[in-house]
Amino acid sequence: MNHTMFGGSISRNVLEGYLSRAVTSADLVNSTTLSDDLRMIKNIGAKFLGRASGVWLLEADDDEHYRKSRALAERVHEVDPDIMLQTCIFEAVFQEVEKIKIPDWVFKAFQLPVENRTFCITDMLFDGRPQGFVWEDGGGIPNLNKLESQFWFYYRAVNYIDAGFEAIHMGQIHLYTAEDQGFKKTISLFQMIRDYARDHARRGIVLLDAHTHGVNIDGRLLFDFHSMPYSRMPILDRPGDKLALVQEGFSEGGVTPSGWSCDSLPMLMELDNWGGKFFDENDNLPNERRAWKEWWGYDQIAWFASQDEEGRNQFLEYAFKWTAVNNVNSYMQMPIRRGLGSCQVPMQTGSAGVELSNCYQANRAGEGCPLGFGQEEMIKTLWQSEKGLRQRAGNPLPNTSYGAEDSYDPDTGIKLPARVILYGSFQHHVGAINQDSNSETTRMTYIGNSIYRRTFVMPFKGSYEYAVAPYGTLSQTYSIDSYPRSGSSTKATMVIERDNTVIEFLFNFMNRSLTVQVIEGL
Repeated sequence: MNHTMFGGSISRNVLEGYLSRAVTSADLVNSTTLSDDLRMIKNIGAKFLGRASGVWLLEADDDEHYRKSRALAERVHEVDPDIMLQTCIFEAVFQEVEKIKIPDWVFKAFQLPVENRTFCITDMLFDGRPQGFVWEDGGGIPNLNKLESQFWFYYRAVNYIDAGFEAIHMGQIHLYTAEDQGFKKTISLFQMIRDYARDHARRGIVLLDAHTHGVNIDGRLLFDFHSMPYSRMPILDRPGDKLALVQEGFSEGGVTPSGWSCDSLPMLMELDNWGGKFFDENDNLPNERRAWKEWWGYDQIAWFASQDEEGRNQFLEYAFKWTAVNNVNSYMQMPIRRGLGSCQVPMQTGSAGVELSNCYQANRAGEGCPLGFGQEEMIKTLWQSEKGLRQRAGNPLPNTSYGAEDSYDPDTGIKLPARVILYGSFQHHVGAINQDSNSETTRMTYIGNSIYRRTFVMPFKGSYEYAVAPYGTLSQTYSIDSYPRSGSSTKATMVIERDNTVIEFLFNFMNRSLTVQVIEGL
């Protein structure tokens, strides 16, 4: 690749070159097998190291964290100066932020008088304390509509840019921007970060992404690329915890921060983590019930790590091909390192017999990485043998019209989603699969003024859960109030009192309100 300077922009071809060789290398900054990790990275030809640094819970010494991040970047770039490292700024802050002094340069960047103080978590959190936004341990989701949260994001971004990182994963964008009407303050903050990178980053650029289907304001995209985790369907007619991938939503198009246009922005798809293992063998869960509990009772990376080596290799090949065929603008972010949370996988070692691992590593097992899971050569082989798969076998994006293909909110300029999906426990009563946020069967129709509508006949009375997923993804869902949630755990409940009741759902995208009512007299 050998791109000496980007100067604030990146072409589509170069961006896709990096995404096509992207890996998840979570917390590489703290790896105890770094020398072997770097050997593997060079061997497979990785060019984009996702999540290589970044913290959810702050480390004891924040300055030391940035020193370690800089040292990691220096070691990586000794191996290959073309590699782009990504860090993370997540949707979480905790009391420990109050131990960190706000540098003078943060106030100056916002053109404010310098104050001698630390960050204040109270000034970051959502005042209304919407459900799930403020946590019992004193932490919570930062509110980017507040200046203190903007300080925090800018402070972290600048430190990572100075450490040699050229990409930042911005976490769950739809959560912390819930009160930033029209993303005005987010746009301003991101521009400040990009301006700093243009003058100070190692090649004059920082790429921003998040878990999102996309944010388009007046035709311009907020991010350089998008990221989403995979979705699945359990397979019950094969032995073992098998599953198939299912398409979830799509990536919004528009004019990119680099100035080029696209119908669908390139995106990464990854095996996500959110806790590890969610069952105990003593629970004696029926097989079908466990099959539908997340990914067979695990988060995504823990499920993958828990397969045998043949199963892991088979799934990597399947997911790699599935991604290229089902979304020609998407690339699989190969997992080479990620924590397994509460899941501990027994690993055979040469001397100790069996040892438990709570971190997936794709390295081949050996002296440099005794607990390597062994997908290194499979990743290398898949990358080397792609042979134009997406050009030869890729499917076009769905184009069935339900309205709102090119509609914008007149007040904020936000592009309205062309796909809005209702999902929940009611779906199988209307011919869909329960909890399927990507079902065309429960897709809503745009009727104007930011409002989407869908009616159903409910054959049986009862209590049912429901929510709505703009774009058909779980990165921004609505149900109980006007605040977005991520994932499928939060839903509203409706009570149907009679069999064969006709109901009407209305969703106002700009007001973030979802209602359901009975159509009487039918």
